[in-house]
Amino acid sequence: MTDKSTALTTEEMWAMLFSSPDIDSFMSAVTERVVLPGLSEYINELCSSRDIKPVTVIKRANIESSYGHRLFRGSRNPSRDTVLQLAFGFGMDTAETQQLLKVARHAALHPKVKRDAIIAFCLENGRTVIDAQNYLYDNDMPLLGGASHV
Repeated sequence: MTDKSTALTTEEMWAMLFSSPDIDSFMSAVTERVVLPGLSEYINELCSSRDIKPVTVIKRANIESSYGHRLFRGSRNPSRDTVLQLAFGFGMDTAETQQLLKVARHAALHPKVKRDAIIAFCLENGRTVIDAQNYLYDNDMPLLGGASHV
C-alpha cells in the first residue's frame, strides 16, 4: 500500500511547523511527504493483499450489505464506529486499526477511554464484532453503531 506517512514522525512534523516561515510553506512541505490513500482505495487494497472479498469483510463487520458496498465503492464516508466495525471485519489488530482510522481521518483508539480500551482489547485478542458488542454492553458502554457515542 502507498502510505508515505511513515516518512515523518509527529515530532518531525511539529519541528517543521514551528520552523516554517508561514503555514503555507509548512502545508506544502508536509503535503509532498505525507500522502494517505482514500479509504475505499485502502480497504480494496487490503482485500486484495489479504485475498478476502469485500462481502466477507462486510458480513464479519456486521455492516448492512448495501451500505458496506458503498463504502468499498467510495460513495460513503463512514463514521468512526463503522471504521472500527470494518477493522473487526478484516480481523485487524490494534496497530492495523489505528492505521485504518488514520486513513479514514478519524481519531485513534486511546487506552484511557474505557470504550476504546474495550474495543482495542477485543481487536488485539481476535474477538468478533459481536464479542465486542457484548463486552461494551456488559460495561454499560455505547454499542458500535449505536445512537449515542462516547
